[in-house]
Amino acid sequence: MSDEEDMELTHRNYPFAAVIERDADGYFAWCPILQGCCTQGETFEEALKNQKSAIKLVVEDMLDCGEELPLEKSMAVVKEK
Repeated sequence: MSDEEDMELTHRNYPFAAVIERDADGYFAWCPILQGCCTQGETFEEALKNQKSAIKLVVEDMLDCGEELPLEKSMAVVKEK
């Protein structure tokens, strides 16, 4: 991969789904497609901010290691009552 291609790849925005659930201690967040990429926060907004940071770190690490990113092909949101 050329330096130009590498710069394009590392500066591209990738869409990743995040799941954020309320629990007894606040909010728990994870990215289903990035195994082990999870975090928490006292508020929804804090959990979302922390999850974005966690995804960024995992993606940067994967790119630095030359790993291929698992890009979302489709996504569905389902909520049961």
